[in-house]
Amino acid sequence: MRISSKGEYGLRALFDLAQRYGEGPIQSRDIHTRQGIDENYLNQILILLRKAGLIESLRGPQGGHRLARPPEKISILDALTALEGPLLPTDTLHDNLAPIDSTDRDLIREVWCETRDVLQHQLAGLTLEDLCQRKQQRKDELMYYI
Repeated sequence: MRISSKGEYGLRALFDLAQRYGEGPIQSRDIHTRQGIDENYLNQILILLRKAGLIESLRGPQGGHRLARPPEKISILDALTALEGPLLPTDTLHDNLAPIDSTDRDLIREVWCETRDVLQHQLAGLTLEDLCQRKQQRKDELMYYI
């Protein structure tokens, strides 16, 4: 599995919106500034996220983007699947290469299926809200009290 820049930046944009959930629409220019993502590329990613139903976009001078549902209802799996497609293919691309003993192929496919299942379970159980909480915990750990 390889996460492209689209997956990385898209997840960062969603995380940025999650941290500002309930504050109203956030302009892409602000996300671009905070996250260091090229604004044109970010706008393409935001279109994908809107089409996937993860964000809503509002036009006009007071417009911008916001999460379509609360951060605790958007998993990392939701985000990556919308941005990257399936994490691991369900079938190999080389089905026309049939070994004499199909047991080898079947055992390898089982490994990929097991790996996909574990990865999907892990990412489905981690939400944008979980990331927000982790960030807050890190801030709390870095505070020094006198």
